[in-house]
Amino acid sequence: MEPTPVVIVGAGPVGLATALLLARRRVPSIVLDAQPRRDPSGSKAICFQRDVLDILDRIGCAEPMVAEGVTWTTGRTFYREHELFTVTFPDPGRSAFPPWINISQARVEELLAARAAAEPLIDMRFGHPVIGYRQDAGGVEVDAATSDGRVTVRGSHLVGADGSRSTVRQLAGIDFPGRSYDDLFLICDIKADLPFPSERRFLFDPPWNPGRQVLVHQCPDSVWRIDWQVPPSFDPAVADVDAMVRRITGHQPYEIVWQSLYRFHERVASAFRRGRVFLAGDAAHLYAPFGARGLNSGIQDAENLTWKLALGGDRLLDSYAVERRAAALENLRVTGATMEFLVPQTDAQRERRRTVLERAVTDPAARRLIDSGKLAEPYRYADSPLTTPGDATAGTLCPDAPVVVDGRRTRLRRLLGHDFIALTAGPLDRASIPCQGYDLHAIDADGVITRALAAPPGSLALIRPDGHLAALLPKPSPLAIRAALERATGCDPLG
Repeated sequence: MEPTPVVIVGAGPVGLATALLLARRRVPSIVLDAQPRRDPSGSKAICFQRDVLDILDRIGCAEPMVAEGVTWTTGRTFYREHELFTVTFPDPGRSAFPPWINISQARVEELLAARAAAEPLIDMRFGHPVIGYRQDAGGVEVDAATSDGRVTVRGSHLVGADGSRSTVRQLAGIDFPGRSYDDLFLICDIKADLPFPSERRFLFDPPWNPGRQVLVHQCPDSVWRIDWQVPPSFDPAVADVDAMVRRITGHQPYEIVWQSLYRFHERVASAFRRGRVFLAGDAAHLYAPFGARGLNSGIQDAENLTWKLALGGDRLLDSYAVERRAAALENLRVTGATMEFLVPQTDAQRERRRTVLERAVTDPAARRLIDSGKLAEPYRYADSPLTTPGDATAGTLCPDAPVVVDGRRTRLRRLLGHDFIALTAGPLDRASIPCQGYDLHAIDADGVITRALAAPPGSLALIRPDGHLAALLPKPSPLAIRAALERATGCDPLG
């Protein structure tokens, strides 16, 4: 019997990643998008983090992204004419990917769409704006208004990945509390041959933008992203944008390839699940972009949800909302603190910012108080109902490293996405893994993961399909392994 498809609303990067990750687990999907075709305009999000590249690698997109993208490992921060500090990003474990690459969201969508078009388990339908849905004990029915009239599709579940104005969220009656900032920001993507290294540059209060900031990133094909904070009255139609760009480019010729004026939003949906309906990506959360936590966390939403949809079970699906909403609230806390420093809203906040920046010119201790955006990192599911408590590393995302499976050397993250993994420092009697279907055993070839987890000799690390540590068992008896698996799958005792 063919499995019932999952209905996904939104053919952006999160919706496409959800469909492709489901297909990897042999779960079909129907993707509905309101637009008549994919819109390739604009670069939108540009920064992709290493752990997210590993997720995209499992659906075949990471290697072309890295080949085309700009790799960067350094972030430099300036105040007026002073360089305050430089940050470099270390390589935890032995990842196949760099800490960060810059590549436009539009190009990533193009790569994902090509993979989806070639996948027989994905049914893409543009020009299908959703107008309603119904759910019952057996599934969901989703109504769309097309040019040929109303159509209804049936699926097992409904995933709303349809952006900040999510129709699915509104139809589900889910609130989207938070705040929107009045402060304006101007993005210009310019094409120019500039003599800058591949690094992020954050400029606080440059003399030509006093009291505000400018962020500069390099992108592929000699494109540079320049992001200005501008006055509330700013109008790009009458402003001298050329003079602004010239502050960065000097006399070098340039071409504006995309321009956008926007405000920041800080919001998290009040619920990520309502029965058979789930929210992911911008439909579930919006953050200020400093720290690159928006699209990166949306891809992590997709990874978290898809293995749970494939396995099924109400308690397991409930854990999606528990885990990813906790991650969203943490991202909201971090980006909220960043916005308080970048865009102070009170006299006290403005004075604190000025004092910290001026002190930082000569006082290294003050530099630690500067917040230009703490860059995205994976959330640790320490308090998840799926995580066996009792260890300081419980719920963490395991680092990548060489492992051996049945005599074959590979890397841990290439194994993820399908099964739970029993990871040890040496051989393990497979008979001690008591549950059929969860018996993938890997040996930590060079001890990298064991050391990172501070695992005692003879212990077993139970790793979820998304790479997070479900349990670290110092004495991995069959009973202890079985109990950890039952907890990690949200199931009644496994047979």
